[in-house]
Amino acid sequence: MENNMQNEIRYQEALKRVKKIKGFYTHFIVYLVINIMIIISNIQNLESGESYFKLENFFTAFFWGIGLILHALSIFLPTWFLGNNWEENKIQELMGKEENNKWE
Repeated sequence: MENNMQNEIRYQEALKRVKKIKGFYTHFIVYLVINIMIIISNIQNLESGESYFKLENFFTAFFWGIGLILHALSIFLPTWFLGNNWEENKIQELMGKEENNKWE
């Protein structure tokens, strides 16, 4: 019984992680598609002799790219920022506080 429960917990944790990874890949694909559309639109609207390589043409890709990198770091390097088992420790801490508040 205990083993089945541990397997179920591990399965749920793995499922949660897979959904986070899938969310990142979706974010990445949307980033690529939208930025390609912006590039195509900007190129089509160029005046003759005008260069595409102007700073304002890259603002969206640059700042959204920073967000995408931070998203990737949060998915693929979770122990880098919050440490090992941070989530489990936080759950235990909050459950302990909740239990203490019941008696007050």
